[in-house]
Amino acid sequence: MPACQKVAQRHTSMAEQILILDFGSQYTQLIARRIRELNVYCEIHPFSKVPALTPDIKGVILSGSPCSVRDAGSPDVDLSLFKGKPVLGICYGAQLIAQKTGGNVLPSQIREYGRARLTTVDHHNELLKEISIDSQVWMSHGDTIESIASDYDVIASTPTVKIAAFKKKGQSLFGIQFHPEVTHTLEGKNLLRNFVVHICGCAQDWTPDQFVDATVEALQKKLGNDKVVMALSGGVDSTVAATLVHKAIGKNLYCIFVDNGLLRKNEFEQVLASYKGMGLNIKGVDAREKFYTALRDLSDPEAKRKAIGRTFIEVFDEEAHKITDVKWLGQGTIYPDVIESVSVKGPSVTIKSHHNVGGLPEKMKLKVVEPLNTLFKDEVRLVGKTLQIDPTILGRHPFPGPGLGIRILGDITLEKVRILQEVDYIFIQGLRKHNLYDKVWQAGAMLLPVQAVGVMGDERTYERVVALRAVVSVDGMTADWSHLPYEFLSEMSSEIINKVKGVNRVVYDISSKPPATIEWE
Repeated sequence: MPACQKVAQRHTSMAEQILILDFGSQYTQLIARRIRELNVYCEIHPFSKVPALTPDIKGVILSGSPCSVRDAGSPDVDLSLFKGKPVLGICYGAQLIAQKTGGNVLPSQIREYGRARLTTVDHHNELLKEISIDSQVWMSHGDTIESIASDYDVIASTPTVKIAAFKKKGQSLFGIQFHPEVTHTLEGKNLLRNFVVHICGCAQDWTPDQFVDATVEALQKKLGNDKVVMALSGGVDSTVAATLVHKAIGKNLYCIFVDNGLLRKNEFEQVLASYKGMGLNIKGVDAREKFYTALRDLSDPEAKRKAIGRTFIEVFDEEAHKITDVKWLGQGTIYPDVIESVSVKGPSVTIKSHHNVGGLPEKMKLKVVEPLNTLFKDEVRLVGKTLQIDPTILGRHPFPGPGLGIRILGDITLEKVRILQEVDYIFIQGLRKHNLYDKVWQAGAMLLPVQAVGVMGDERTYERVVALRAVVSVDGMTADWSHLPYEFLSEMSSEIINKVKGVNRVVYDISSKPPATIEWE
């Protein structure tokens, strides 16, 4: 696997790879994930910024798109750039190939969305080996390829889509109208394997073990005897990144863990203890008062996020300057954070700002090292397992950078933090006790800015409402609410109301993402 290089370029040409060009499809990252599952490295680039096709690029995939190839100004690319490389166009990518090479693309008479069955399959074609007749595929398009040029062959069809897949005669140039990357295409992984392994000739040698060896070697060359400072959070990404850097440079890595007063109950002490067992050179900093001061009277979610981010930078910068001659800032950035997403329908809307240490390099004038910035979250966990990191850390649910600051809706007070820490503790410990923790991707509690009438004993109460949130997901891009047992939720509600002073009502969030987000703020 390749080492990750942020300063000069993200990927050093050390291993073969597949290039994925993004035309704005919601499934583009999923294509990459499926190829990575085949132990083949791949990178996503915008269609408008095609990188130089070096020898290590073994093939090219053109993604889908919400656009129509018939529209003026729709995404386009010069196919001659890929001369000599196998190319696979998926949905919009296939329509683009067809249109640019003499075929015809027209609006579908019936919108083709959902499951379909392949009624004809050319098994002599390498792309479709091990693809069954009547195999289920997933369609998602408003246009149809009505015809292809005479030097192309139709290699698959469905009852309503005559040209479900095609190939140029004598060349490894393919187009498929369906999406092999989604699980609804039952043999989609076989098709991608055929393209990546058999047609492009990739060796499937991109493994966690190889990634660790290559990354540590690259870090040693890059960092030499320089000092690196890193902010740790107790989460998977920062822990794995720090372990890789530590493996490369040992005592020259300095780690800082900041208590912003918005962590989970006992988290500061527990995280410090777990890191000491790993041999990391870590310093804990109690900055709770600074964060509470910065958050005073702030209720707007964006204002709170920015105040927390700004204060973190100030605290971290102050602590880092106590270390002499630091030249590098280590970060646990992962691949979804650095992919340049394509916006084909106007500028993207900011849903919420991300809390990271993005402002630190400029303020501290440090070079950045990001050893994980070519990996997806599940790949980070596999690397962590190879590094023999404690499974309790690798299995830890994601926790937002601003912490409980964005789980307390409205302004932040010490009393609200106390209440939410206690509620969250009961919920998370309950998930662990009932062996539900590992079945949930992320869980937590929200303190709502409302009060409700209740009765305790013979007295009327007017106290706070908390919402419990648990979701299942792969990477957080989409998520469904977790169908926790009613008996468990009933037990949690009773325990929270009985044990946490100030709460008299518990609700459970059954919203999925989209349309909701995982966090409430």
